[in-house]
Amino acid sequence: MKRAFVAVLAIIGFVISGPAAMGQESARDSLSADGPYILYRADGVEVITVDVDGNITRQSFDSLPAGYTFRVTDHRGEYPFEVSLRPFGRGPWKLSDTPRRTFVMSDPHGKLDCIISLLAGNGLIDEDLHWSYGTDRLVVIGDVADRGNDVIAICWFFYRLQQEAADAGGSVIMMLGNHEPMDFGGDLRYTKPKYPILARLLGVEYRDLFGPQSELGRWIMSWNTVCLIGGDLYVHAGVGGAFYRWNLPFELINTRMSEVLPMRNRDRKALSDTLDFLYGSYGPIWYRGLVSGEARRHPITQDTLDLLLQRYDVGHIIVGHTVLEGVTAFHGGRVIGVNVDNSHNRKHHLTRALLIEEGRYYAVNDEGKKTLLITE
Repeated sequence: MKRAFVAVLAIIGFVISGPAAMGQESARDSLSADGPYILYRADGVEVITVDVDGNITRQSFDSLPAGYTFRVTDHRGEYPFEVSLRPFGRGPWKLSDTPRRTFVMSDPHGKLDCIISLLAGNGLIDEDLHWSYGTDRLVVIGDVADRGNDVIAICWFFYRLQQEAADAGGSVIMMLGNHEPMDFGGDLRYTKPKYPILARLLGVEYRDLFGPQSELGRWIMSWNTVCLIGGDLYVHAGVGGAFYRWNLPFELINTRMSEVLPMRNRDRKALSDTLDFLYGSYGPIWYRGLVSGEARRHPITQDTLDLLLQRYDVGHIIVGHTVLEGVTAFHGGRVIGVNVDNSHNRKHHLTRALLIEEGRYYAVNDEGKKTLLITE
C-alpha cells in the first residue's frame, strides 16, 4: 500500500531563501531525467525519480503493488519505455548452445542513444524498443556505468530486454566490467556530475542508491564476470599469465566478485589474496595484455595464450575494456576486441559490435554492414 508521496526541489526556491536556495537551484539545474531508483528499506520501499526538468520525486510504499510498472527515459526524454519489475537470478556462466546469431557489444557507458542506434540498426530491437531478435543472443561485456548521462536508463532497458528475450526463447547476457564495481565502491572519477549531485541533494552517497538494498543493485550483482559461451571465452578486460596460474573455478570467480561488489575496492581486496587478484590490474576486469603490446600492460605471450585456450577448450577470447579504432581481431583471430569510441564510430559509420553468425565472425556498424573478421 502506498504510504506517502513527496515532491522535492520543485518548490525548494520558495522554502529556502538566500545563497542556500541559489545553491540548491543551481544543483537542480545540473540534473536531467534519471531513475527510478527502487530502494528496499526496513520499513518499506522508496522510489526516487528525476524528471527532464530536474525535479525529484520520492514515493514510499509499504510494499510495491503487484505488477508494478514504471516509465523510464533517457536524460533528454527522447526514448521513453515502460518497465515492469520481475524475478531474476544469476544466469549460467557456461552455455554450450549456439544460436544462429550471437551479437556482442561492450562498454555502452551511459549512452542510451548509441545503444538504440546499434541494436535497432542490426535488428535486435523494433521501433518501440522491444526485443526482435527471436531465439538469438545478445552479450554485453560490461561497463554500462559511468561517462554518460543515461546509466540508470540503460540498466532498466537491458533489464526489460533480458526478460523479453527469454520470453521469445533468446537471451541477453549481462557481464560485469570494471566501472560497475567503481560506482558500487564509491569511486566516481568517471561519473557524470548529475549522479553525485542527486545523491547530495538526497543526503546520501551515490553508492547508497545501489547495492543489495536496491532493485538494480541486486540485478547487477547477478551478472557474471567470466563466461564460456558457444565455444568462446567472454571477459570484460582480459586474462593472462596470472589468470592461468591462479586457475580459479569460474563459478568461484563469478560468485565471489558479486558478493563483495557493494564494498569499497580497498575493502574487497583486503578480504583475501584471491579477491586482491580478481579486483587488481591482472584480474579479469582490468588486464589489457590481450589487446595491447605496451610493456606496462604486460602483453600476453603466444605460449600463455595457447595454454589458456587449451585449458578452457575455446577457440576465441572476446573482450571489451580497451578502446580500439574498430572491432579488431588479434593473435591470428584468437582474440577479438569489441570496445570502441561509440559516439565517434556511430557518427562515422565505423564498426561497433561483433556478430557471430553460422561460424563466421563479423564486425558490424549501426547500419548492419558486416565486415568479415575470421571464420571458425
